[in-house]
This record gives sequence, C-alpha cells and structure tokens, in this order.
Amino acid sequence: MNMIEEVVSAHLPVGETLRIHKNRIEGAEPKKRRLAIVTGTHGDELEGQYVAWQLARVLKKRQPLLRGTVDIYPALNPLGISTIYRGLPGFDLDMNRIFPGSSEETMYEYIAGGIIEDIAGADLCIDIHASNIFLREIPQVRINEQSAETLLPLAKFLNMNFLWVHSAATVLESTLAYSLNSLGTPTLVVEMGVGMRITKSYGDQLITGILSVMSQLFMLEEPCPPVAPPIVSTDGNVAFVNANTSGIFIPRVRHEERVEEGQLLGLIADPLSGGVREELHSPASGLIFTLREYPVVNEGSLIARILGGAL
Repeated sequence: MNMIEEVVSAHLPVGETLRIHKNRIEGAEPKKRRLAIVTGTHGDELEGQYVAWQLARVLKKRQPLLRGTVDIYPALNPLGISTIYRGLPGFDLDMNRIFPGSSEETMYEYIAGGIIEDIAGADLCIDIHASNIFLREIPQVRINEQSAETLLPLAKFLNMNFLWVHSAATVLESTLAYSLNSLGTPTLVVEMGVGMRITKSYGDQLITGILSVMSQLFMLEEPCPPVAPPIVSTDGNVAFVNANTSGIFIPRVRHEERVEEGQLLGLIADPLSGGVREELHSPASGLIFTLREYPVVNEGSLIARILGGAL
C-alpha cells in the first residue's frame, strides 16, 4: 500500500498552511520494521530530492518483496526548497538547529516537534544532506562517536565512500540526528554532492546502499546488493586547508583525487593585478573528500578536506 500522509501542519500569516508530508510505502507485516528516509531540511540541498523520487519508484517495483514500512520525507523545509533558501524563509534560522522542537514555542519549533514525534520509534532513520553551494563532498556518512558502536555496523552497508566518526564535542545537540539518536531512534547522516545541484550518480549509489541496509534489516526478501567497503576514519585523520587571503580560487586538482603531501592544490588569484596571492599545498597525503566549488574566497574560507593515509 502507498499513501501520502500529512505529518504536521501549521497556519502561516498569509492565510495559508504549511504542511509537511511523507510518502508511506507498506509491504507485508507493515508494523514489523520501519525505515525513515529524511531530506530537505536545508532548502539549498537538493541531492536528496532525487533520492526521494527515485527510491519511491524503486520500492514500488519491489513492493511484493517488501517486509515492513518505508516512510520517505522529501521536504522537511518545503518553503526553503521552493525559494532556494537554506534556512527558514522569514527567519534567520537554520531548521537543523531547532530540534527536538516544542509544541509550546514558535511555529517552526512546533513543526520540528511534530517531525520528531512522527519519526521516533523507527528501526533506522537516514538523514540525507548535500553540501552548501561553496563545497563539494564525496558520498559519506557522519556519525557522532557516542553513537558509533550502534551505527557503524549498518553504515558500512550504505554504499558510501567514507564513514567519518566525529568527536562528541563537534556535534550540535539541536540537530535532527542528535535528537533522534538521543531518543533511541538510530539515525545516520549522509552528506554528498554540492548545494543547488543534483548529482545523479551519487543518488543512485545511495539508493543501492539503502536497499542493502534494508536487506540487513530483513525488510527486503532479495539478496543484499553488493556494496563497496567504505573508508572509516576519525577526526584525527582529516586535514583541513583554509585560505589565508581573499581572491578567486583556481583548483589544480580534482574532487575525489588522491594527492601527495606538498602537492599543489590550487591558487588564489588576484583578478585586479593578474597576480597570485597564495599557493595552496596539501598538508598530507590522502584523498580529497571536500573541495571548494564556489571560487570566491575570503581569509579563512575552507578550501579542502583531505583524508590522510587514504592512498
């Protein structure tokens, strides 16, 4: 059975209603297992829109093999998506900083609380993000070290290139993933691609991983799709490259390229003088898993992240 259901709604000042919907796909024994696929928290992150669309199509074809329920939430921030605005339109606020929400506070906190209530209790939630317009990311899963023991075994089947285990000190408690994990709902955060774009190959890669995880959860009566083993790393293996001056970043390497320590990554050019303000060199040998996409940079701008030793 397939159903479009309203998760939570709230009245807007203009006489309209903000509604959050989900696509519920049920197989046999719908109450036995439940998987939640969540995306669209940030309005400029569109990679998950393709995943939500294509996954629904894939699961409908496999519905006779489905055991349990899959809930797909394509747009937690529909106003942000429709206006290409990262945060909540009308508010200088990041939606992923107001969870777990509250039924007694502002409209958006009420919406956040309704989302948490609806997802809570799922056997697994996959929270899909893209990067912003400034950076391109390889497909990766980010995990709080406090939840690593529970989440890593399933994350390894998600067909992502890289599993990054963050220290607890770097994880914000007001995110959807942290709130759900705190409630006992295992939640994996996927990051991939670049803002305002869809990278179809990344989306297809993740869909294969989702089917693989569903097989591990005994939600699909078919062999587990083959997935590549990911690199697993912690904060200590990640090197950061930041600009020391402003200008235009001209890359000399490609995203997902493996580099050697000291290799030239790119230049910061001065369009006015025709000169070079800075040469950026790799601080370590490894894999470029984050690379600057938007060329205008200021002092301190993140240029690249390198996974050391991934050669």
